[in-house]
Amino acid sequence: MTAVGEEMHALVERLYPLCRSITGDGVRATLEIVGEYVPLRVHEVPTGTQVLDWTVPQEWNIRDAYIADTAGHRVVDFAESSLHVLGYSVPVSATMPLAELREHLHTLPDHPTWVPYRTSYYKPEWGFCLAQDTLDALPDGEYEVRIDSTLEDGHLTYAEHVIPGQVPDEVIVSCHVCHPSLANDNLAGIAVATFLARALAQETPYYTYRFIYAPGTIGAITWLARNAERIEQVKHGLVLACAGDSGRLTYKQSRRGDAEIDRVLRHVLTASERPHHVTEFTPYGYDERQYCSPGFNLGVGSLSRTPYAGYPEYHTSADNTDFVSPEAMADTLAVCREAFAVLDRNRRYLNLSPYGEPQLGRRGLYDALGGRSDTKQAQMAMLWVLNLSDGEHSLLDVAERSGLPFESVAGAADALHEAGLIKT
Repeated sequence: MTAVGEEMHALVERLYPLCRSITGDGVRATLEIVGEYVPLRVHEVPTGTQVLDWTVPQEWNIRDAYIADTAGHRVVDFAESSLHVLGYSVPVSATMPLAELREHLHTLPDHPTWVPYRTSYYKPEWGFCLAQDTLDALPDGEYEVRIDSTLEDGHLTYAEHVIPGQVPDEVIVSCHVCHPSLANDNLAGIAVATFLARALAQETPYYTYRFIYAPGTIGAITWLARNAERIEQVKHGLVLACAGDSGRLTYKQSRRGDAEIDRVLRHVLTASERPHHVTEFTPYGYDERQYCSPGFNLGVGSLSRTPYAGYPEYHTSADNTDFVSPEAMADTLAVCREAFAVLDRNRRYLNLSPYGEPQLGRRGLYDALGGRSDTKQAQMAMLWVLNLSDGEHSLLDVAERSGLPFESVAGAADALHEAGLIKT
């Protein structure tokens, strides 16, 4: 996992300089890089397309932007950081006094060395983001202002990666690809999702796994609108965001609160003894709120470390590649793999010899346990599985009720199934 963590961090570093937004070439460039790690099917949805109650907006692209003093020195330069421009800024080319320019400048007075992240997606505006210290150092006078951008009919871009399973029922894993240079709130989630997909591709999963790389809000809404007819295939889901900071893991439950993915994450986090926090659903945050909207009400939760807007560096230039660590991303990835291993293996069984306890020794089941360090635990797991295999209790039910590790319960189920004592 150490090596994988370093690889994920290297991916974050590659993606970090790109200027992403809810549309545009920055999203395409991001998906092109991700496509080097996992094959992607890229979708282009035209401007003006009706998607549920929304409309796909015009596409925004930017080539250059700066504020220059009378000597031609760029005091704010988009080339240094994609955060320096208000997202979706309309083009501007003008000269104006600092007093007038201030109306279009965004800073963080409480953190004078940080640059904020700001956008104006659905209202035609222009602006720059800069450190308060930079602004304070600007003398009065005239400044050249230029934003070389386009806002015109184009497309919204999103991508999918699908890992076929033994059944067509799906687990969706969703991450947003719309933020510029923000390492934790955006890129860490992309990296964890990508390496999770690579890991699952080496296995033969029970469920079909669909990874969705889409712009926040409008991207998830577009995906839902385009997949409404087959949405019943989605049985479980997880939104990944803020996946690389040093905070404890946080799982936000689905709107249902008792969806299987909720129970699985609660079980895995508790059993692992990792520091963690489980929160109730709220209709605010990332795209879990779209998947959990009442018309769909999917069993989709959200996994992060420090949650949405929960750390000072959130949506600022301080959320950089030093803010995320290989170790934290590797830990987030490990929890995802553990959770999906439980989800994939969780079944309901029926005891084929329910009248009294079947003779396990005659079937060689006790002999198979001989010499194991966990013999007693394995025996108890068999007895619990037999007792609760009534077609109503899942293996997760057995693990929770018995207090035994899910792996022991699943292993007991495998042995009993092979012996012909239980069936699915």
